[in-house]
Amino acid sequence: MKATVNEDCIGCGLCESTCNAVFTIGDEGVAVAIEEDVPEEAEDAAQEACDNCPVGAITVE
Repeated sequence: MKATVNEDCIGCGLCESTCNAVFTIGDEGVAVAIEEDVPEEAEDAAQEACDNCPVGAITVE
């Protein structure tokens, strides 16, 4: 499973608070996903972050 954040991100921090193993707020004030595959134990939280993103900026595949 991979997670990505697109340019629609508003930097609200919901994803980071939901799944900080995968998402962090970067230097530019918007979310960034880890480069490698989502750890198996974080998959449910990553999907929750995707489902709850207020602007739909997260994709988890």
